[in-house]
Amino acid sequence: MTAPHIPVLLDEVIAALSPEPGAVIVDATFGAGGYARRLLDAGATVHAFDRDPDAITAGRGWSEAAESPPRLVLHPRRFSEMVAALAEAGLASVDGVVMDIGVSSMQLDQAQRGFAFSMDGPLDMRMAQEGESAAEFLNTAAESTIADVLFQYGEERQSRRLARAIVAARPLETTGQLAHVVRKALGYRPGAPKDPATRSFQAIRIHVNAELDELNAGLAAAEQLLRPGGKLAVVSFHSLEDRIVKQFLRDASGAVANVSRHLPQTAPAAAPTFDHVAKALRPSEAELARNPRARSATLRVAVRTAAPVRTRRAA
Repeated sequence: MTAPHIPVLLDEVIAALSPEPGAVIVDATFGAGGYARRLLDAGATVHAFDRDPDAITAGRGWSEAAESPPRLVLHPRRFSEMVAALAEAGLASVDGVVMDIGVSSMQLDQAQRGFAFSMDGPLDMRMAQEGESAAEFLNTAAESTIADVLFQYGEERQSRRLARAIVAARPLETTGQLAHVVRKALGYRPGAPKDPATRSFQAIRIHVNAELDELNAGLAAAEQLLRPGGKLAVVSFHSLEDRIVKQFLRDASGAVANVSRHLPQTAPAAAPTFDHVAKALRPSEAELARNPRARSATLRVAVRTAAPVRTRRAA
């Protein structure tokens, strides 16, 4: 089977994880299996997670011919559930975790999934194909709630104006209808450098799938699962995701410190759970030429220490 998309920063991710024969690695965002294939080729056992049933079905199709016992183990679950899922499989620790955050190429390229405004389709956007759809959210939520989602997750400065326009246009049923409302409300002209619908579709998708909550939970799960010396590699695609990953690694590595002698002393911080936090990597010009969708990708890598998992305060 040929993967229907090009994995982003593939060589850099594999180099960061440095898989060896017998290693156990979590591919937290399986998709079309681009990372998993290379990890399997290196001799690793891969536990792959995806909440999209289409991705799991496709993965089963090309994994059934693998050796027995299989080195590719598919989990049709959210990656925030990886600790529980691996415990059920008899694993308490792993050698690596890779996460490729956000929507996949396969989801974007299928009009019926409703993720993209480049093709008209039902206004869906659900990665797991269950729960509240984008149409149901936009057609029932309060105007203020829609405005908050557009502002927080799309960084849309005219979120209130746009939310008013969305409510006035109800009911919305297709991606084309939503894109039209956004463009009209924000004064978009064809040929402008960036379509304002991009921000709105991102915001609604993130809300419908609770993506940032999932990312926070997934990072915490990776901290719990990785053995000392285990590698974490996270590829993000926009500033909100990357900010979360960057802050997580900053906190986990002890990089945040009270450096002023004029401030009150605080209790000693917990021992760092990650070190060797690498400088952020971005795609090369050669990769961008091959795969324009990689243009906003950022890879962050760190190594797990032997320190116990940090205690987190309840939200």
